[in-house]
Amino acid sequence: MRKELAIARENVGLTQVEIARILGISRSFYGLIENGVRNPDYGLAKRIAKTLKVSPESIFFDLDGFNMKQIKQRDSP
Repeated sequence: MRKELAIARENVGLTQVEIARILGISRSFYGLIENGVRNPDYGLAKRIAKTLKVSPESIFFDLDGFNMKQIKQRDSP
């Protein structure tokens, strides 16, 4: 689950239904994004972040996991 996304949404006082309406998507699709089942395209990710007043990176990218993957690839023969 993308806890950061749910927390950011709650911090601005929106329900899943409300943010989905603002974004022009279904509540079920938004719920899949928030639960980590689906990934938004870049444009939608930016719109979600703007609506929630956060950076896209803070809710959609696992930078620690990315860094670990890069280190493992470099260490591989």
